[in-house]
Amino acid sequence: MGSKPQSNKEASMWPKGFGVKLETITPFLGKYRPFVGRCCQTCTPKSWEALFHKNIAALGFHNVILVTEENTRYRGWLVRRLCYFLCAMDWKITLTPDAWEKVLGSKWIQEILSGRAPGGAGEGPKPSSLRRDVQHTLGQIQASIYPFLLRIFNWAFLKFLNCIFLNVQLHQGQLAMVRQAAQAKDTPLIFLSAHKSCLDGLLLPFLLLSQGLGVLRVAWEPQSYSPALRALLRHLGGLFMPPEANLFLDNPKGILSRAVLSAAVEQLLASKQPLLIFLEDRPGAVGPRLSSHGQAWLGLVLQAFREGAIPDAALVPVGIGYDLAPDVQHTGPRASSSHLGLWWGALAVFRGLRGHRGCARIDFAQPFSLQEYSVNTWSRGRSRGQSLEQLLLQTVLGHCVFPSSQTPLGLYCRSVLPDCEKQQEWTPASGPLLALDEEDQLLVSRLSRHVLSASIACSAVMATAVMAALLLHRHREGVFLSRLLENFSWLTEETLLRGFDVGFSGQLQDLVMHGLCLLHGSLSLWLLPQGDVLVLPRAGPTLAQLAYHSAALLPVFLCEAVGACAVRALLAGRVPPEGPWELQGVELLSQRELHRQTLLLLHLLPQDLLLLQPCQSSYFYCQEVLDRLIQCGLLIAEEAPGTRLTCDSGNWRFGEKMLWRSMEDFSDSDSDYEDGTDSRCFKRQVTHSNCTSSC
Repeated sequence: MGSKPQSNKEASMWPKGFGVKLETITPFLGKYRPFVGRCCQTCTPKSWEALFHKNIAALGFHNVILVTEENTRYRGWLVRRLCYFLCAMDWKITLTPDAWEKVLGSKWIQEILSGRAPGGAGEGPKPSSLRRDVQHTLGQIQASIYPFLLRIFNWAFLKFLNCIFLNVQLHQGQLAMVRQAAQAKDTPLIFLSAHKSCLDGLLLPFLLLSQGLGVLRVAWEPQSYSPALRALLRHLGGLFMPPEANLFLDNPKGILSRAVLSAAVEQLLASKQPLLIFLEDRPGAVGPRLSSHGQAWLGLVLQAFREGAIPDAALVPVGIGYDLAPDVQHTGPRASSSHLGLWWGALAVFRGLRGHRGCARIDFAQPFSLQEYSVNTWSRGRSRGQSLEQLLLQTVLGHCVFPSSQTPLGLYCRSVLPDCEKQQEWTPASGPLLALDEEDQLLVSRLSRHVLSASIACSAVMATAVMAALLLHRHREGVFLSRLLENFSWLTEETLLRGFDVGFSGQLQDLVMHGLCLLHGSLSLWLLPQGDVLVLPRAGPTLAQLAYHSAALLPVFLCEAVGACAVRALLAGRVPPEGPWELQGVELLSQRELHRQTLLLLHLLPQDLLLLQPCQSSYFYCQEVLDRLIQCGLLIAEEAPGTRLTCDSGNWRFGEKMLWRSMEDFSDSDSDYEDGTDSRCFKRQVTHSNCTSSC
């Protein structure tokens, strides 16, 4: 069988399907598209009903970078050539020029100038020197916005987006909810976004400005950008936290910086200017997924609400999806640790113009009230949780029982199931968060994980993610194009059925070709004489690119991944290491053991990786994991040995556990009947491939 390596001539045949006749497969797309982004009904029931109606889900998508003469007030052949510029000149820009006077007259600054606050004028510098320090610190946070510069930049950015993207899709129903929330009196919009690219901080302000929602103020991370780029971003509406704000609580410079920062945020929110905060850390960063810098800005918003500067705030989780982000480095975290400057921006533009054009998708989740969330969170209980070390100490080391003459040897050390319903502690890592009260710190922690889970859940899965996951995890040794079409349709169905949306639509063959074109650097294609095409992932560093793109599917199958790891851990503990894996399929796994192993994994894995909402019970999550394992066919329900048959007509004695519960118990959960539920047993599929692919 002959083969032919990929060449330029073959690459030009991609849009035509390689010249191969393939059987048409009817895709699942269009039959069911979930409307993602509904807020939590447990924490914010009033917001869940306020901004949503049944017609919103039926509204279609809109390409925000498609600008024609219909988007301007003029008509004619010259307008068709200058429609980008004319549209940018018509965008409404509303600014507040008296920011300095309002910040200087705030309560935080007046306490320092009068000497009532620690580090104030009564303890050191003169009021005139403090005024200069306040003005200098305010200049580090923000700068004056020039409307003409903002219009010119967004006009050039619009042309750049049309060069690197085929389209940037936005759901009209989600935009309608944001518009309705923006009409509330004295309630600013706080956009809490996932972070997939450095382009996010420019794309979202452009999107809101083009849709008539005002100038979006972006909270950038100062350590990631050079001084020249920070100066440009400030004049475009960017906000930067001064470095002195992270100093110790008793440091005079730290006190002054935090006071100016709090006053600036209060002034910004009181003027109803929308604010964008990235709760997810920058791409390629080493460490937790939840950004400490984003949590610090969220803490400042909560502080402004507590101080009465704003009566309420509308929190809007934002999900972002790219086929290919032009600036993301796949070589490792070393690239993300360097400062990004103007030359880096010019290089990213040049690379974006040379590469293949992909698609982008922006999703706005349903806005919810900060006041309602804070009230409902504390009404369910204010008990502080235990630290992660306290929760896992007895489980890791074992609950030791002092031996005695009557104690069997096997009970000297027995494991104890941790109390998984206790909230894990979170230690703030920045000065603005350390300055908050203990209860507010815990509220910021819970709200951050809640919003991050909502942002990831409403982020669309792109075609490159589906293609990369198939080639990396299922077809590492290669796959024929005809089979790849079937698997692409299958994985898309599984994604949609789990409540996640995809950022693509159209004919199945075109979608597969589009994904192969975008991932051509990580693939090699072989045209076979039989009339099919062999797709092979390239070995080496290019596999990191496939791993990066396929990570977008992790939240979709997170329950199955946790459950498969729990099953594998139970089976590994029962069979000796030299024993064959086939023997493990005959073992019965009880529901109690599966719940216990899943709970241990929930405590060992980071909370921001699990995307477990604080209002969600861990026991409910364990049952959901078990249901997913049964649904995907990894586990099969079996009757436990020694149990009665279902149709056994023998004499039964009705005990107290079989009677109905008292009328005061309104719980619908059956978890109280441990003898009925925990005694259930399950059997794993015997095949080796099932265990390998699932675990």
